[in-house]
Amino acid sequence: MGTLKETPCGKTVRVAKITGEGAVKRRIMDMGITKGTEIYVRKVAPLGDPIEVTVRGYELSLRKADAEMITVE
Repeated sequence: MGTLKETPCGKTVRVAKITGEGAVKRRIMDMGITKGTEIYVRKVAPLGDPIEVTVRGYELSLRKADAEMITVE
């Protein structure tokens, strides 16, 4: 297991846990990222921030700081 931040492009992973606290965790969950959800990493910007992923059929861009709070398997 690792974090979404460490996941290479083109790989599909499943969310194991969200480690954020309070409003940050709530915002991540409101975007559709919950335990058991599959995430496909589409692109990573040249400097690594942001990360573009596909979640539940839509594209989403996440900051590295937010992606680091998502533990995947």
